[in-house]
Parts: sequence; structure tokens; C-alpha cells
Amino acid sequence: MNGTRAAADAADLAACRAGVTVSELHRPEEMHEACRVLDRIWRPASGSPLIPPELLRVFAHSGSYVAGVYRGGRMVGFCLGFLAAEGLHSHVAGVDDGLRGRHVGFAVKQHQRAWALARGITTITWTFDPLISRNAYFNLAKLGAEPSEYLPDFYGSMQDEVNAGTETDRLMVRWELTGPRAVASATGTPPPATAGAAGGRTAVGLEAGPDGRPVVGDPRGDTVLVRVPAEAEAMRRDAPSLAREWRRALRDVLGGLMAEGHAVTGFTRDGRYVIERRQENRT
Repeated sequence: MNGTRAAADAADLAACRAGVTVSELHRPEEMHEACRVLDRIWRPASGSPLIPPELLRVFAHSGSYVAGVYRGGRMVGFCLGFLAAEGLHSHVAGVDDGLRGRHVGFAVKQHQRAWALARGITTITWTFDPLISRNAYFNLAKLGAEPSEYLPDFYGSMQDEVNAGTETDRLMVRWELTGPRAVASATGTPPPATAGAAGGRTAVGLEAGPDGRPVVGDPRGDTVLVRVPAEAEAMRRDAPSLAREWRRALRDVLGGLMAEGHAVTGFTRDGRYVIERRQENRT
């Protein structure tokens, strides 16, 4: 069985387990429905849709990835990826709040992987907010994507309810679709991140203090652990000044380590990035 067929089978299995159907969109009415889904999830300002349906139509017609997620005949999620220099860049993906934690996102990414491999594309990139623990675990631990760049305030000010009032730092990741981590992910057995797996001294670069505030530690270990808060989204709503403090601390520590050339190799279940020094960068 070749990789393309195996990827398609893995995508079908993931969708079946999640109880959804993922399919490409082509018709204008599908684009309008997709835009309603996006606006339902991100809640942009009135009269300012997150993405206009005409643009989705152009992306689909020109060969990019435009897919809807259906449950019970109703569209409940959407994903857009456009062709880029490195393969496919997955720009936006989301499902209705009530479907979080039901493996729908995993089904979408497996469908996107199969779609890309069928077209000879072996790399997918995307960005996510590095402060959101559940997204970090999903992207790094469950899918096996690898961070490549820390991007401070990447989008600038945004006006949708999800991002309004916060700086839009993002972590760029690369998903090598034929690599061992992505292949393992497709079968549901991605390799876990183990703190200190590379040997040497393990240091804590960022931790939560007794009062919930970020505490910067010593980032000079061979392995460095960088904590993020468990509920950053609720913190942004209920304690915005504390959320900003965590944002700046994570930017300084995680962004600083990545800028020095160290590699983020995983994310633990208890909410910590695992950074390993490249051999040539060890002291």
C-alpha cells in the first residue's frame, strides 16, 4: 500500500471515529455557508466577515484546499489552505465550540494531509497562538508538527472576539507529511515528548508561580522546559493584564531560545514546551 492510499484510509478512519464528513467545497452557496461557520466561530465585528465568500471561491477554483466539515448534514467546521512556496499553508481551521474535544480537528488535518499527498505536496505549514496549551499539544504532540519560527505580534491588531485586545504572537510549524512523526500520527501513535530525552541537564525556563504569574528561570540547560498557563483563553477574558504578562514572558523565553537556534521537540501533557539545544549550540 503506497503512502497516498494509506493517508486516504487514515483520513477516512479519523472522520468515521469523529462522526463527521470532510469534503472539498466548490459551489458558491457552499462558500457562503463556510463564511457563516467562520463568523460563528471567530465572531468578527458586524459587517466585517472573517473571509469573504468570493475569496474562498477563487481559492477553490485555483486549486487550493477549501474544505467543509459536516455532521448530520450540517456544516460545523471549515479549513482553508492555500498553495505556497513550501507546499501548502493552512491559513484557518475551526469547528463549532460544541465539537471541541471530539477529535474533529484531527479528522480535518488527516483529510488535509491526504489531499496534499495526492497532489505531490509533502509539507504543510501553519501558525497558532503559542500561549494556548490545547493547540500546542494538538499540533506538536498529536500531529507531530515541528515549530520553525516564533513570530511576535504577527497579524497586528485583530477585531474578532477571539483575538481582540491581545497581541497576536504566533508559532509557525512545519508538518512533514511523509516524515515518521506524521506517519505515526496518522495511525494514532505519535512519539511522546519526554523531558530530558536527549540527556544532559534539564532546566526550567518558564514556570507558574504560586500566584499564577509567570516566573522566568534558567534557560541554559541541555533540555529546557517552558510552561504556558492551562486556560490562557479564560485568562485573556478574566485577567487581561496577567495574560499580557504571560505573553511577554513566553515571547522572551520561548521566542528567545528559538531565535538562538534551539529546537522545540515537543509539548508535554502538563503544558510545557520541550526545547533541546542543537549539538553545536550546547555549552
